[in-house]
Amino acid sequence: MASYDVIIIGSGPGGYVSAIRCAQLGLKTACVEGRDTLGGTCLNVGCIPSKALLHATHMLHEAEHNFADMGLKGKTPSVDWDAMLAYKDKTVGQNTGGIEFLFKKNKVDWLKGWGSIPEAGKVKVGDEVHEAKHIIIATGSEPAPLKGVDVDEETVVTSTGALKLKKIPKSLVVIGGGVIGLELGSVYARLGSEVTVVEYLDAITPGQDAEVARQFQKLLTKQGIKFVLGAAVQGVSVKNKKATVSYKMRKDDAEAEITADTVLLATGRRPFTDGLGLSDLGVALSDRGQIEVDGSYKTNVDGIYAIGDAIKGPMLAHKAEDEGMAVAEMLAGQKPHVNYSVIPGVIYTHPEVGSVGETEETLKKAGRAYKVGKFPFLGNARAKANHAGDGFVKILADKETDRILGAHIIGPMAGDLIHEICVAMEFGAAAEDLARTCHAHPTYSEAVREAALACGDGAIHA
Repeated sequence: MASYDVIIIGSGPGGYVSAIRCAQLGLKTACVEGRDTLGGTCLNVGCIPSKALLHATHMLHEAEHNFADMGLKGKTPSVDWDAMLAYKDKTVGQNTGGIEFLFKKNKVDWLKGWGSIPEAGKVKVGDEVHEAKHIIIATGSEPAPLKGVDVDEETVVTSTGALKLKKIPKSLVVIGGGVIGLELGSVYARLGSEVTVVEYLDAITPGQDAEVARQFQKLLTKQGIKFVLGAAVQGVSVKNKKATVSYKMRKDDAEAEITADTVLLATGRRPFTDGLGLSDLGVALSDRGQIEVDGSYKTNVDGIYAIGDAIKGPMLAHKAEDEGMAVAEMLAGQKPHVNYSVIPGVIYTHPEVGSVGETEETLKKAGRAYKVGKFPFLGNARAKANHAGDGFVKILADKETDRILGAHIIGPMAGDLIHEICVAMEFGAAAEDLARTCHAHPTYSEAVREAALACGDGAIHA
């Protein structure tokens, strides 16, 4: 039996970051992981492999649609699917191997196997039981099931199966118009699949600023993705390796079917806590299966904490990382703080979508007076030069104080551009502060400055 200050169960972004931070702060630390590689869902079958495929297929899109216009003549590249998957796997391997190196560098012990908590202060891994003053649950999430849809990860797949299909499907139905479904749908649309997104609500990307969501759908439609909105999926049947999705329109109960080679179930995720023994321990859970914690990430059982997708809040890797660092610092006697008002969200399609803070809808619901500054990328010289003029930057500021309340970007490098606004919001900046900050020319970031200017007297280039 080994004894530790902290044992973390799960090596995803929340778990491995927390483990490294604990070790940096002088705590004897171990991390439990049952996979053959570290990194959890994100690095193995989520964020990282999907971004590799998004990058590869965007390069194909550029070759097919923009190279000739730039004077790059030649035969359009053909797709070697096996080689593309190998590139994706190589990317995953480099990242997961990097975490193993960081564990060794920081003297974090990797307890290989699946963990459970037989009692407070003890973690069982395989046949061994280890002691810990503190236990942090960072077990992440899994795809949420849908009644009437049986996943086989071959014809009917989750995001995990979609990342390793044996061949590119001629047709793909995506159930769910959220981030995961749209990113992977975008990958296969670029590869030539006929992609149809079936969404229960009347708009894609639930919770997104409505204006951005509408523009986003228009741009994805131009790229060949079809949408069926307001449709409740009733079930999926598989025959002769073809899947038929049956759905009912919510507005009039009209029934319809669509058949495809592959169906991607992307209706969201749920906390993964199976096998931990939480019910026997008496750990409180919400009605959605999330572990209940207080402001210090403590459960109702002494010595047990939880972070990331296993608790309430947006299921985002960087949110888990921040919580992982915060709980580590708290255990070391510090007083950390996570600002949940400034956690960005990004959709890695092309164009990208980046958002942070309030939307127009949440501000209207709260009855808060606000102003809007917008600037289109068509007015940005760099974007026009790079065939990236679709989209806009939108900044929401308090009508009286000019303090930035939220921002939404759809356009080139939106996932990077949004962070300038995150830093500004963290320091309580006004839109004028952004507007008066010199931005290099020509850059995409000038569009952010122009949107900030539009919150005042007006943008220069619009």
